[in-house]
Amino acid sequence: MAAAQAQGVKNHDSNAPVNFTADRIEVQDRADRVVVSGNVVVNQAGMTLTAARMTVAYRQQRGAGAGANNVEVDRIDASGNVVVTKADQRARGNVGIYDLNSRIITMLGNVALDQGANHLTGGRLIMDLNSGRSTVDGRSSGGGSGVAGGGGGRVSGTFSVPQRNN
Repeated sequence: MAAAQAQGVKNHDSNAPVNFTADRIEVQDRADRVVVSGNVVVNQAGMTLTAARMTVAYRQQRGAGAGANNVEVDRIDASGNVVVTKADQRARGNVGIYDLNSRIITMLGNVALDQGANHLTGGRLIMDLNSGRSTVDGRSSGGGSGVAGGGGGRVSGTFSVPQRNN
């Protein structure tokens, strides 16, 4: 397992509003979810997530006053060339899961993490927005059922080295 400090995501505000655009948006109000497809772009406090398709799970909070409702996004499931960018960090994979309550982004399948000149590839990436730590391993899923090629892979990477005068 390889770990890289991801300071670009450490202080991310997961309570900030979530804004999104897409070619198609379908609200499934009885299921408390929104299905967004086609050139999907989601922005939250300087972090951008793009994908071909996303399902946004939310809950409605009843507020004070007549008809006052707040919608709180709990989780975003993304698929199809998923890319997350914030500051100088860029992560991509086949599938992405953003759990706003635990503040963890998990990416699965053909994962790549770039930060400046540093580059890691593997099967699974876990970005902890609380600690700012990103972990890449060769597994593509947490259990025995593989996503996009199964488990058992390895992590590879390139790290820049500061130039020293002899």
